[in-house]
Amino acid sequence: MFSVPQSSKSEFLDKARQAREERKGHKEKEKAATQIQALVRRFLCRCRLQKQTRKEVDDYFQLSEAGTTKRNALSIFKIARKLLFIYRLEDKMRFEKLCRAILASMEVENEPKPDILQDNKLVTLYLTMLVTFTDTSTWRIVRGKGEALRPALTRICENIMGHLNQKGFYSTLQILLTNGLARSKPSLSKGTLTAIFSLSLRPVIAAHFSENLLRSFLLHIMSVPAVVSHLSVLTPEVKTHDLLRKFILFLSREEQCLDICVCLEGSHSLCLLGNLIQLGYLNEKVLEEEANHFVKDLTDMLSYCQRYVSQKKSNLTHWHPVLGWFSQTVDYGLNESMPLVTKQLQHLWGVSVIRTLFSDVLSKKLESQESTPPPPQPSTSQNNLPVKNLFKRAFQKSASVRNILKPVGGKRVDSAEVQKVCSICVLYQTTLSTLTQIRLQILTGLTHLDDLLPKLWAFICELGPQGGLKLFMECLNNDTEESKQLLAMLMLFCDCSRHLITILDDIEVYEEQTSFKIEELITISSFLNTFVYKMIWDGILENAKGEKLELFHSVHGWLMVLYERDCRRRFTPDDHWLRKDLKPSLLFQELEKGKKRAQLLLQYIPHVIPHKNRVLLFRNIVTKEKESLGLVETSSASPHVTHITIRRSRMLEDGYDQLRRLPVNSIKGVIRVKFVNDLGVDEAGIDQDGVFKEFLEEIIKKVFNPALNLFKTTSGNERLYPSPTSYIHENHLQLFEFVGKMLGKAVYEGIVVDVPFASFFLSQVLGHHHSTFYSSIDELPSLDSEFYKNLTSIKRYDGDVGDLGLTLSYDEDVMGQLVCHELIPGGKTMPVTNENKISYIHLMAHFRMHTQIKEQTAAFIRGFRNIINPEWLHMFSTPEVQRLISGDNAEIDLDDLKKHTVYYGGFHSSHRVIIWLWDILSSDFNAEERAMFLKFVTSCSRPPLLGFAYLKPPFSIRCVEVSDDQDTGDTLGSVLRGFFTIRKKEPGGRLPTSSTCFNLLKLPNYSKKSILRDKLRYAISMNTGFELS
Repeated sequence: MFSVPQSSKSEFLDKARQAREERKGHKEKEKAATQIQALVRRFLCRCRLQKQTRKEVDDYFQLSEAGTTKRNALSIFKIARKLLFIYRLEDKMRFEKLCRAILASMEVENEPKPDILQDNKLVTLYLTMLVTFTDTSTWRIVRGKGEALRPALTRICENIMGHLNQKGFYSTLQILLTNGLARSKPSLSKGTLTAIFSLSLRPVIAAHFSENLLRSFLLHIMSVPAVVSHLSVLTPEVKTHDLLRKFILFLSREEQCLDICVCLEGSHSLCLLGNLIQLGYLNEKVLEEEANHFVKDLTDMLSYCQRYVSQKKSNLTHWHPVLGWFSQTVDYGLNESMPLVTKQLQHLWGVSVIRTLFSDVLSKKLESQESTPPPPQPSTSQNNLPVKNLFKRAFQKSASVRNILKPVGGKRVDSAEVQKVCSICVLYQTTLSTLTQIRLQILTGLTHLDDLLPKLWAFICELGPQGGLKLFMECLNNDTEESKQLLAMLMLFCDCSRHLITILDDIEVYEEQTSFKIEELITISSFLNTFVYKMIWDGILENAKGEKLELFHSVHGWLMVLYERDCRRRFTPDDHWLRKDLKPSLLFQELEKGKKRAQLLLQYIPHVIPHKNRVLLFRNIVTKEKESLGLVETSSASPHVTHITIRRSRMLEDGYDQLRRLPVNSIKGVIRVKFVNDLGVDEAGIDQDGVFKEFLEEIIKKVFNPALNLFKTTSGNERLYPSPTSYIHENHLQLFEFVGKMLGKAVYEGIVVDVPFASFFLSQVLGHHHSTFYSSIDELPSLDSEFYKNLTSIKRYDGDVGDLGLTLSYDEDVMGQLVCHELIPGGKTMPVTNENKISYIHLMAHFRMHTQIKEQTAAFIRGFRNIINPEWLHMFSTPEVQRLISGDNAEIDLDDLKKHTVYYGGFHSSHRVIIWLWDILSSDFNAEERAMFLKFVTSCSRPPLLGFAYLKPPFSIRCVEVSDDQDTGDTLGSVLRGFFTIRKKEPGGRLPTSSTCFNLLKLPNYSKKSILRDKLRYAISMNTGFELS
């Protein structure tokens, strides 16, 4: 009775659902309406803002064009920010006006405003107030009758300054100064800067230079970048009050100096250092009187900075433009002012300060300096120094030579004079190791005075009871502060001298003898050679660390610069570099046992070992490698043999095709050659190294022939180097690599080949051009002596080099076309001036000897080093490597040749033809003809480096009865006839012949000595005997 009908319930639910949907629809409509209204309001707001902004922009440009407002950088920046914020396509004209305004403002000299205050007038106002209320001298009230008030008013001023100091007065002035000066163009006016400095100085003066206020002044004012540079021009107060002396004495106490350094950290310490150095430069008298304290202060500050100087980048280091990688926080805001700070620092190694600090050294006269003979005239050949004349001048009269050719001793090392010089040297050595990014500038400054280094060497020679070497060797074994200072002096001398000799050219070293006389270089090189030898041989280097290791590298670097200069152009006497107390046999024994000192000696100063012993060591190293690779015949195994077939008409092509793809070990191993003649028939004979020797010699002769254009010859002495135009060969780089392998094979097998290389090219093969001390200009004479003279004449040109019309480019005639090579990007538009002429000379030398042939040289070296380990050649100088390739340049030792000659065909050492032959060679032939004879038989005019015992195959002489085409070899009858001098017929019409592949001389059994002499002379001059037996 009470139940609700089913239909009524469903209707009720439908109505509820419809009501919910209607309410939801209304809500969505309201939300949509709200969003639409927000979008419209936002759009209208943007339109109003854009309209207002455009009006502001238009008004600005209208006023600017009318000239009623000043266009400065700040106003343009503000208006540009607004325009770019609302920029649309319709603003194209406005954007054009903005661009014009920016370009116009670039031409206007806008005075920058200090960053900390927007209005420069406010700065001036506040500074004027402070200047007025910290000094009563300008107050009208104290004039005349008010003089009695002065003490009280002065006290008020002092109270004001005291209050200011408590409130961070110096910190505020530091911020003002830094923001105004730490930029490329200072923004503080003369009056503002003078006012700031006067204000900062008044509390210090009022407190009678108390330590507390001096500390604040140093920390906040003197650490502002280059503040003294600006002040020295604007106000004389910087020189008054004896400020420098007070600063020096304050910092001379170690704890106070350390406190300043810790508070400032690296960048600001460097700024303080620059300001102190400039003050010293401006106050020469104070610097002279307080030199010891000044040097100590700078050394302590630099030493503190040095703790944080790192050799490489890491997560803990920051880059600094003067210090390099630095492990303290770097204030990059100071970077803009670093050029000015660097300019201040440069005074330390400027002439004025050096003369003041080194006055004790420079005041000494080098004995007989005026009576030194004049330098010799330049020789016609750049590389032919009259060595005998140099030696004669060096040793003929002791009175005509500076009295420093040998250590004299006499000065006590604990004397005040020696201690002062040592501390100065420590200062400069610390400067070099701390200011890493301007190291070359420092060295150049220290070498500017021609007489400083010679006089410093004279000073070194006077130290100790016996002078020189013994004292410094004792210092190496002592760890006292005195010893460290003495070694620092030696290190500074070596670093500076090495830098000087590196930048001097041959004319300045040999003819003009700038700074050092040749005799001094001889003595110095002897000292350095002994010092380095003893450091190694006495075991000091093995355990050396830190300063001792740096000292070794410094002394060794200077030694090697002199040695390489001597190798290039001789100035020392014979056997100058050898250590007569070193027994090669002992050295080799220690090398066999792996002793460290022997390895270090061979690594650093191999030149102290006689050259022949080093060649013998080289041959032993090669032999050991052959044994380890299984390339030597043993009782249990035979080496792998590579067979190749070569057509005589296409020797280079066939050799290249068959050998270039061989593995390196196969090329190092045994290679057997079979020749095919022009008719395609195999030539008779079995290659037992002789035929391969001929093949190698012929290949090398062909590839180094300048007509092939793989290699060119230098002007004058006709020595070989890669041709810059070798690219005319399609595969020229592969050919260079092949040539390198073939030459390496010749050296590996001990086969001497007559290939004279230009020394600059051999230097690159040895890797010398990667050395820090390598100078392209020094090697240039070996390429073109005339070109070298022309370049060095630019260096010595007294007028304006710009008048010569040169640019940083090189014009070259390449196969009939003029090609311009830029030495640096854009070089053809950059003129050569007096400022960049030294760079031009070095760039030109580097281009001619390196850049032009870079790819060819790299390919050749790659091939050569595949066969010859570069470490093996480190024991040889450039001329010695040439001798390793081409044999000894000494005269032929006939006794040695006779001793190691093998006879065939009935000849023997007592045979009359053989006796005649040796007599003709020794008595009738001159040195040139003997060289031609050796080349006739062996294909090389020079004897083997280790003597004829090492000639492979051995030198042989065979008696022949018939011509080569009828010769079938020795028979019992021919040998007996040769032995007993029985002739089938008179051989007077036949010439001697040779088989160079076997080093074999084929000699008819002549009846008269005169016939033998004439025929042999004719044969060697015509070179008729280059045949295969």
